[in-house]
Amino acid sequence: MSTPASPTFPLSRAAVDAVGAVFAAPPTTGSTNADLLAGAPDRPHGSVLATLDQTAGRGRLDRTWSAPAGETLAASLLVRADLDDRDRGWLPLVAGAAMRDAIAPTLPDEREVVVKWPNDVLVDGAKVCGILGQVAADGSVVVGAGVNLTIPADRLPTPTSTSLAVAGASGSAATLADAVLARFHGAVLEAVAALVTGGAAAEAVRSHVRTVCGTIGRRVRVELPDGTVTEADATGIDDDGCITIRDRQGVLRGVAVGDVTHLRYA
Repeated sequence: MSTPASPTFPLSRAAVDAVGAVFAAPPTTGSTNADLLAGAPDRPHGSVLATLDQTAGRGRLDRTWSAPAGETLAASLLVRADLDDRDRGWLPLVAGAAMRDAIAPTLPDEREVVVKWPNDVLVDGAKVCGILGQVAADGSVVVGAGVNLTIPADRLPTPTSTSLAVAGASGSAATLADAVLARFHGAVLEAVAALVTGGAAAEAVRSHVRTVCGTIGRRVRVELPDGTVTEADATGIDDDGCITIRDRQGVLRGVAVGDVTHLRYA
């Protein structure tokens, strides 16, 4: 088993053991997702690439992800599993729930940590993590996550974002990255195994995603890919992973792709 070479990301022995021998931590890279996508055919299920210095990260809808060196975690995880099309569609939601569960223990108990559909993680309504899933050429899926670790309040990338440190977490960026990455890796792989098993195990995963999704029960603003914008009440997540909304005319429908903004509780 190899240990990370980067002095900027001295992952602990426990975290290395949790992630396994398929872990790589370059001192810096343009994009962990791009690197893992390129190497996917030669890497096994569960492989991880992580850094504290990502210079060209991307988020959902091709947005730029701002990641100050040494203060943010960029991590990508390779999922190679026998999933049907529906369960593959659940992967980004599963990853969001896993990251929510990885982040919550680092924060004071009074903090509200939820997922904004499909997979942003919010602390008291402010974004601390974004997730992007991409399909590799060989059909495997790379799940990338960017977590704001120790960015101070006066240097946060947007007025609606936060960091673990701002939200009350203690420890260095490397220490927080250790804890978050090890938990995230284990939670995603456990959830994927449950989806492959199917039946009650898979349904328990979907139920947990719904439980930690803070979008359900809120009035939301939804911007669709065609530019259409609507305000509606978010009512749930259907079996295909779509967020279900009820518009002002009382029409209920599912949204598979869209930009969701929380407005208030319905």
